[in-house]
Amino acid sequence: MLTNTRSDRVRGVRALSRRAVRERQGLFLAEGPQAVREAVVHRARVIEDLYVTPTAAARYGELVAAAHEAGVRVHEVSDEVLTAMGDEQAAVAPQGLLAVCRIESAVLADVLAARPRLLCVLSSVRDPGNAGTVLRGADAAGADAVVVTTNSVDVHSPKVVRSTAGSLFHLPVVTGVPVEEVVEAVRAAGLVVHAADGAGDRLLGDVDLWPPHAWLFGNEAWGLAPQVRELCDDVVRVPIHGLAESLNLAMAATICLHASASVQRA
Repeated sequence: MLTNTRSDRVRGVRALSRRAVRERQGLFLAEGPQAVREAVVHRARVIEDLYVTPTAAARYGELVAAAHEAGVRVHEVSDEVLTAMGDEQAAVAPQGLLAVCRIESAVLADVLAARPRLLCVLSSVRDPGNAGTVLRGADAAGADAVVVTTNSVDVHSPKVVRSTAGSLFHLPVVTGVPVEEVVEAVRAAGLVVHAADGAGDRLLGDVDLWPPHAWLFGNEAWGLAPQVRELCDDVVRVPIHGLAESLNLAMAATICLHASASVQRA
């Protein structure tokens, strides 16, 4: 059992809370039973190491056994070590389970070659909780992939990973492509690009969501820049029937994605 909270291994794992270290090493953290379970079940190949406390090993015995069967290296650690390894910004300890995973970003050309029917594109989205929640909503709506453009939050940050509730391991996620290149490639692949924006001149209920398409969502504060909206086929807004001034990004994205799913899967 690992018990030394000051060991090089512990410091190395904890350092993955920082973006520069994640990018340099190509690794990220998945903390807690839900994230770890989805990683083991759906993408065990990316798990480098799994750290588990004795209490968690007893409580989540089937999960730990599944990790062993998948060839994951499992290490038993003390509660203090696991807490020291976890995200230093987290409000709670990682609940006895923490996985170090390899970053495995999808390639946009490969996603488009698979002839997707529904894509979710995030442009300049900065809030980790919003990004993770949108990714989770895209997963629930059956989207074929999520594309996170440049100038957006790091989807492998601990807070984003927690916010996805395991959905990060369910569908392809493309990162680091400028929004202009994404829109051009998506349209060239035959998909319609709908910009979701409160200033849209079309209502969601008036849009034909049957053809293959991508939803483009912008920054939480200022939405999509005019030059980005102009690249899209139309600009769509979610109708507000009450007195609310607006919807936040995650709410609007979930509504749009599930509207698409209800049409395409009818």
